[in-house]
Amino acid sequence: MLNIVGVVTQPDRPCGRKQHFTPCPCKVYAVENKIGPIISPESVNAPETLAQLAAWKPDVIVVVAFGQFLGRKVLSLPPHGCVNGHFSLLPKHRGASPIQHAIAEGDELSGVTIIQMDEGMDNGDMLLTAQEPICSDDTAVTLMERLAILGAVTMAKALRLMIAGELKRAPQDHENASYAKKMQKNDGRIGWAKPAWLIERCVRAFDPWPGAFAFLPGCTAKPSAAERIKVIEAKVMPAPEDIETVPGMICALSPLGPLVATGENALCLTVVQPEGRRRMDGKSFINGRSLRVGDRFA
Repeated sequence: MLNIVGVVTQPDRPCGRKQHFTPCPCKVYAVENKIGPIISPESVNAPETLAQLAAWKPDVIVVVAFGQFLGRKVLSLPPHGCVNGHFSLLPKHRGASPIQHAIAEGDELSGVTIIQMDEGMDNGDMLLTAQEPICSDDTAVTLMERLAILGAVTMAKALRLMIAGELKRAPQDHENASYAKKMQKNDGRIGWAKPAWLIERCVRAFDPWPGAFAFLPGCTAKPSAAERIKVIEAKVMPAPEDIETVPGMICALSPLGPLVATGENALCLTVVQPEGRRRMDGKSFINGRSLRVGDRFA
């Protein structure tokens, strides 16, 4: 029998344009389903947090996408330690953004790894794994939805095996580890000199955040200003052979949207979102901005 003795979440954070303090989805779910008690410390390693954790007397602490490093005192507090559900097939893509990196790097397979936590970055012994294929049209959102379900099922299985004393540990191959660094806002800026197939993967990988984006001069009230355009969906297409292009240049106006030259082939922007506006299909974007062949994204 698995009993939850307490829930630890990140503190409420400012969210949206009005920056209202908003609880994370985990806290919302726990409150709505009367799971608790709940604490939301700024630091899980603070003395008062450690005292609260000790008072709960947990047999094991389960950690998923928590966003704080657990110190030695927390890791050693429960008899069975702390276990983490990581959204990759370790040792590949250790770190903060494994799903985005898996899609951007063209992996065909992802999954979930349950690990025994230590003080390193996702380098503890593996307890259980489960695989999930990456589809050619997956975004970070669609893949995360499937991995979240797979992760919950796999974690529950691992805990039941732990109770039965049948959970086996296997060390990771540290020499073949790779790291998925935390995404920054500017990571989404499109480098048009890259091949179109790589940019298309990044468009899917960075949806919804940080978002793949570029700047298009001449689309604002000020001729010298540039408008930030978020690319939501894109399609790799051959570049026209009858026109000389440079990366970032609109080389054709197709029925699906503007065709932009890249370092290899071209990218058709089929769904975009101009800054401060709603999403729109590529054809509406062409019409609304009076785009022409030769206009260039920066």
